[in-house]
Formats: sequence, C-alpha cells, structure tokens
Amino acid sequence: MKATARQAAGLLFCALCLPTLALAADNQPTHEFTLDNGLKVVVREDHRAPVVVSQLWYKVGSSYETSGQTGLSHALEHMMFKGSRKLGPGEASRILRELGAEENAFTSDDYTAYYQVLARDRLGVAFELEADRLASLKLPPEEFSREIEVIKEERRLRTDDKPTAKAFERFKAMAYPASGYHIPTIGWMADLNRMKVEELRHWYESWYVPNNATLVVVGDVTPDEVKGLAERYFAGIPKRDVPPAKKPLELATPGERRLTLHVRTQLPSLLMGFNVPGLATAKDARQVHALRLISTLLDGGYSARLSSRLERGEELVSGASAWYDGFPRGDSLFVISATPNVQKGKTLEQTEAGIWRQLEDLKNTPPSADELKRVRAQAIADLVYQRDSITSQATTIGQLETVGLSWKLMDQDLAALEAVTPADIQAAAKTFFTRDRLSVAHILPEEARNE
Repeated sequence: MKATARQAAGLLFCALCLPTLALAADNQPTHEFTLDNGLKVVVREDHRAPVVVSQLWYKVGSSYETSGQTGLSHALEHMMFKGSRKLGPGEASRILRELGAEENAFTSDDYTAYYQVLARDRLGVAFELEADRLASLKLPPEEFSREIEVIKEERRLRTDDKPTAKAFERFKAMAYPASGYHIPTIGWMADLNRMKVEELRHWYESWYVPNNATLVVVGDVTPDEVKGLAERYFAGIPKRDVPPAKKPLELATPGERRLTLHVRTQLPSLLMGFNVPGLATAKDARQVHALRLISTLLDGGYSARLSSRLERGEELVSGASAWYDGFPRGDSLFVISATPNVQKGKTLEQTEAGIWRQLEDLKNTPPSADELKRVRAQAIADLVYQRDSITSQATTIGQLETVGLSWKLMDQDLAALEAVTPADIQAAAKTFFTRDRLSVAHILPEEARNE
C-alpha cells in the first residue's frame, strides 16, 4: 500500500535530515508563484532527462492531531486513492501505471505528500488526477471499512510486532512531553479501532485546500508550461479558511525521563534523546548546523567517534548511531542509540556512561580543525550525492516549504555548513547535551523481565 513516514524514512532520510545541495556556482533555475486560490507552486528545472517529478504537499500530519483522534492524517492518505468525482477506487493508480509512471504517498509528523514520477509530456495527467481528488474526494464508507483494517494490520506488522519500532514509538512518546510529536504517525490502535469515516471527512475538508498546499515540480520543464497546467487544473478549486496550526514547541528543559521496556529481542539496547530546536524554532541557525555536524562527527562512518572509540577502541558497544533532523516544523530531538557488547560482558549502564564520556569530551574540548574539516566534507559529499536525484530535490523543496521555511535554504546549505566552527560545535554540545533535556530508554529482552 502507500508509504507511511516510517517506510519513506529510509528512502528520504538524507533528503529530510540533510537538504539537497545546489552548489553556489551551479544553482538550478528555480521559480515560484502562487495561484489566486493560494496554491503555492515551486518549479525547479533539471533538463538532464525528459522526466519530471510532481509532488503535492499538504500542511497536515500527526503533530496536528489530538488525543483520541490520532492516525487521521495517515488514514486519509490511504483513502485518497479510493475514488473521486471522476474516478472510482484505484482508477487513478491504474491510469498512472499504464503510462509507466511511478507514484506514492507518505505521511509524517508535519505533512502529507503525494507524488508521481513520469515522462515530461504526461505532467498534465498527474495534475488532473491530483486536482480531482483535492476537489472531490468521495470517501465511500465501504472502502473506509476495508481500508481501516488494512491500516490496523500495517500497525501490527510494522510497530506492534516489530520490537525496535515499538520501542522507538514508546521512547518518542516520552521524549516529546509537550508537543504533538509524541503522537505516532499511524495512530494509536485504540484510536484506529474507533475511527469513523465522518472524522476523515472533517479532516479532509479542514486541511485539504489549495491554500494549505504546495505543488513542487522538478525536472525537464519550464516555469511557463507548469504555470499553464497548474492554472488549468488547480485554479478552479476554491480556497477556504484552515484551522490555526501553531508550531510544536517543547519544554526546553523537561527534566530527565527514563523508560524500561521489555520486548521480543535477543539483545539489550539503549536510546538517548535530547530535546533541541530545529531550524524553524532555533534562536541561532548556527546551533542547528552545529548539531547536524555533531551527528556526523559521532556517527559518520569508520572514523566517526562512536565507531572508532566505543566500538573498536573500548569494545564497549557492538554498534552505535546518532541522528538529528534539523528541519521539522517545531522543536526536534537529537538521538543516540547503542547496543552493548554483551560478548565482552558490557551493560546498558556502562554503555550509557561511555556515551556521556563522548558528549562531555565535546563540551570540554572543541574538535580539531582537521576533524571538523573531514566531518564537514563527508556531510557535503552526502548532499552532493543526493543532488543527483530529481525526487530528492523535490522532496527537499516540499519539506522546507511545508514546515514554514523556504526552498531557498537548499541553495544556501553549503555556506551554512562551511560557517560552523569548532567553537560552535563545543557551544552546541554545552547547551544541549544536558540531563534536564534527556530521555533514556533501556530496551531489554522479555525473558529478563523477572530477573
């Protein structure tokens, strides 16, 4: 079926956490305009092949939801393929398949997006199909009754019966005490069990309007032809007021929180998360870019600190990673995970202490100029690699625009990373790696419950 944020995460991780780089000397022509009904359109030219990606992003996701009504955004994503005024269930997908197009959709905390990749001369078909379901989704009750069971089974397979996913869901619920980011994108099972199609209709009517959407087109097109097609298919859809949507802000220092969870796993593992800002909420953007580079410094390949020091050096862990999304709609989380080296008799407590030693080292001693140069080069190499994909370019534009930032940041990213100094790294570590921002989860095998 269609992709949830978890499915899309693997495909889009680099695009979402490290927006695509356009080199200053080689920025691709990018244009933006807004239709009279409020639909924003961003067009980025890439004429290397006669292909185009079209993405329609809506400013709504699970962070917009409330207790008791979780999973609405993701469920509506599924139902967007179940028929409209012109087409019956699945017919739009059949049309695209017959054209040789690729299509999919994904839901996250901050947005829901639908995309097609197809030959440039078929762009109008993608627009017509997307505009039709924006204007006239049917939401047949019998289709909803079937689809909600599919969604429940998806939750069982990908979360409830998957120990790592279940553990991270519980960890995230603890790590975000004040914002909607504690809500799982797929929703809690109790809410799926009582969801009604009328709730989805209200959700659709509230958020699926042109003035709450961004249309992104990247590929072998010109702005004039895209504007003509957008006017033809989308301009007649009326704008409507949307509910207020405040940024998901967290408590800056919620206090240390701890969770012990027993799941069906053979090895214990550790999750540590620090409440930190994202670019949309940071007082100083340099803090965000410093945190991005810290994640690469800790977990950026063979020479990264977690690998070289804790895994191969101390033989404390059998694996460790760090990640940070600097581009959400609200505040973010800096996460470190690790598995103790049980063959060497290492414990979760020792692993946690070892990670703290690395964080304290960052606080006490800035990285050398050579180490920062290597880390920055690796981050930039990842950006340049992603730059080759028109889908990645479109995803970066769509995400930046939908979380309240600007697509122009993707063309300024190199300069932003180049500006980070060793002192910035140290300052960010001192500011954010504190116990009053910390959530910790100890994940243990079920058989250890009664020991």
